[in-house]
Amino acid sequence: MVNDSITLAILNGKSAGNEDLRQAIATLRKEGYRLEVRVTWEHGDGERYVREAVDLNATTVIAAGGDGTINEIATALAGLPPERRPVLGIVPLGTANDFATSAGIPLEMENALRLAIIGKATAIDLARVNGDRYFINMATGGFGTRITTETPEKLKSALGGVSYFIHGLMRMDTLKADSCHLRGPDFDWQGDALVIGIGNGRQAGGGQRLCPQALINDGKLELTIATSQELLPTLLHTLTSDGENPNLITASLPWLTIDAPNEMTFNLDGEPLTGTKFRIEVMPDALECRLPPSCELLA
Repeated sequence: MVNDSITLAILNGKSAGNEDLRQAIATLRKEGYRLEVRVTWEHGDGERYVREAVDLNATTVIAAGGDGTINEIATALAGLPPERRPVLGIVPLGTANDFATSAGIPLEMENALRLAIIGKATAIDLARVNGDRYFINMATGGFGTRITTETPEKLKSALGGVSYFIHGLMRMDTLKADSCHLRGPDFDWQGDALVIGIGNGRQAGGGQRLCPQALINDGKLELTIATSQELLPTLLHTLTSDGENPNLITASLPWLTIDAPNEMTFNLDGEPLTGTKFRIEVMPDALECRLPPSCELLA
């Protein structure tokens, strides 16, 4: 037996038929790893399986899916007492896999699964919104949120992450800025924003690097605001360059508040949250996650 510890993999039901993952699981089981698999069917399954992992004394819980699945499992883990909290592992199976891509997690199933089980556990931050909602990667507001929410499933299935950008170009006629007031330590901005990115990770919407300097273990969030006058050049610059963009308002903050006269919707790793007031804060060292040694998101 290679390892007596138990790993519980929680697989998004939409990806249950992934043959490469099935083969990877079989390979690692033959090597002696104790690997249990559960498949989600409806909302709440992820949290229930995390509780089951605790009952099994599992040392690792794997989120096998896209950013939404990772968010669901990370949120459930954050609610556990630290002494009973398994380590988070990630196997990317979503459309965009924005967090996994930023973190350098392999897209090849066996390599990703092996990293998720035996990779080094590293403490990472989570972000908490209004006291009871979380994101591990990014919160996006404005036009970008509407695009990721409205992009058809068939387009996502056919084109993957680039589908978000294509759909965005198709909907440029629907541009509408959100009037809002953002405040944080030594930061105060008020105006009309078309895109707001609040990053624990670096990219969202299928590869758009909205927060290219973000780190997941520095106790801060990276804020990026694109104003209504600068959206198209900002989008083009984001696609073609990692350099500093003079058209963006940026800040690095441990917390911030957002007030808006009208309802805004923020996309928290794929999960929408609508309101007029938001408080977003970092929870330093909230989880342990198995990440590659070369992970660019680590300070």
